[in-house]
Amino acid sequence: MKIHHLNCGTLCPYCARLINGKGGWTEKGRLVCHCLALETKVGVVLVDTGFGVADVEKPKARLGSAFLALTQPTLKREETALAQLEAMGFSAKDVTHIVPTHLDLDHAGGLSDYPHATVHVLDAELAQITRPTARDKVRFRALQFAHGPRWAEHRNPTVDWFGFKAIAPIAELADDLLMVPLVGHTKGHCGVAVRNGSKWLLHCGDAYFHRAEVGHPDPMPAGLRIFEKLVQTWPQARIDSQARLKALAEKHGAEVELFCAHDPEELARYQ
Repeated sequence: MKIHHLNCGTLCPYCARLINGKGGWTEKGRLVCHCLALETKVGVVLVDTGFGVADVEKPKARLGSAFLALTQPTLKREETALAQLEAMGFSAKDVTHIVPTHLDLDHAGGLSDYPHATVHVLDAELAQITRPTARDKVRFRALQFAHGPRWAEHRNPTVDWFGFKAIAPIAELADDLLMVPLVGHTKGHCGVAVRNGSKWLLHCGDAYFHRAEVGHPDPMPAGLRIFEKLVQTWPQARIDSQARLKALAEKHGAEVELFCAHDPEELARYQ
């Protein structure tokens, strides 16, 4: 399996000092949408999609004015996963499966670029889209799912993985790709573990926002800490998931590499 690390959306919220922990108070910060494109025996598998082509073309309708004002995304077609895959010689039809960490607009916007792909989610995450509460209707962007994704709903994790219970969503890749429930940020948030030779990579999505939260010595920027709490669904569950990830990094750092969706320093490690 060949692993490609992609930035599928650059976010430039105000105040780099509060967002990145360095830079000026009036300078814009920089966050990324760290996605994976996996070349596998069953086709291309995406882990998260970032923003899609339609998000770039119709940002206000697809993403909303509040999100655009807060995060200041660059929204370039060349940053979409589809454009980057096309540059590698693939087409949209080569993407057979998508495993989003969760369905927030900056993680699932590209689903509509691959209408034939099977989209694997935890049952609790899918319920927020198919049976939304009033709060869900505000948080999730219905237009991003209007094409009718081919959902594959998963529940009851049974696979033992470094002290976590996980799910093998794609039978042909059962030894190489797992969904690891890490709820709290959303009701069905999960990490996605991918075998990388003799080690594992764990895409933690938004289970944490900055490397400091899983043991890196760099301090956590104040702005990210506030934002993380503002967008959490279940506070204690998020805290518990984060604590388990920190323990995983401490105990199994030689076997598992962790990264989250938005830390640009973590993405740079692979690019």
